[in-house]
Amino acid sequence: MQTNAISETTPAPAAQPGRFGKRGMIIAAAVAALVLGGAGASYALMGGADEDDAKAVASDASSAAYIEVPPMIVNLRSGDGQARFLKLRFIVVAADPGKTEEIKQKLPVILDALQPFLRELRPEDLNGSAAVFRVKEEMMSRATGVLGAGTVRDVLIQDLIQQ
Repeated sequence: MQTNAISETTPAPAAQPGRFGKRGMIIAAAVAALVLGGAGASYALMGGADEDDAKAVASDASSAAYIEVPPMIVNLRSGDGQARFLKLRFIVVAADPGKTEEIKQKLPVILDALQPFLRELRPEDLNGSAAVFRVKEEMMSRATGVLGAGTVRDVLIQDLIQQ
């Protein structure tokens, strides 16, 4: 007896739909569209970035006056009795370029206002990026206290070295 080779083979299984099927794919696509739409709407409601904002930032940067401060070296307060030092180099950004000379003349007063704060820092206070942000904010606050509100726009820390 002869056997038919075709009859002995099993038929190929039909293509199985994906794990979730067509309905699951539609639901997933709808959820993704809602998430993306919500993200776009929240970006638009928060103001978003447009050309006017970009031009304003560019004009602010070009109209800013940068006053470089000579490097400062101060003793840090340490609990173990070892001498620790902080070397700090920063730039004061004037809000109005016309007040650059006024800020330069008052630079010794600004440095005098910063000395007590910087000398009270401990080496542990300077660990991490959040510490640099806190130091920068305190320096900005003290410079604003000396010069008056609206005179200093920012304090840019160039070097912050601990020994």
